[in-house]
Amino acid sequence: MTELLEQAITKLKNLPANEQDAIAAMILEELEDERSWDEAFARSPDGLAFLATEAMAEYRAGKTQELDPDTL
Repeated sequence: MTELLEQAITKLKNLPANEQDAIAAMILEELEDERSWDEAFARSPDGLAFLATEAMAEYRAGKTQELDPDTL
């Protein structure tokens, strides 16, 4: 276990049980999401490359626009 993780766990131990459970649930959900993404990419390794190629082609063809965070 890393020192940073040990520090986080030490601080978590001082929280009320319901807050500990809420944070634990968030961590477990995040880990599961990461596992799911890893599996999805492993099943179709060429999929991401295809999407990147397609996106670059659209960019070169002038079919994209610059993202403006103020309009989101």
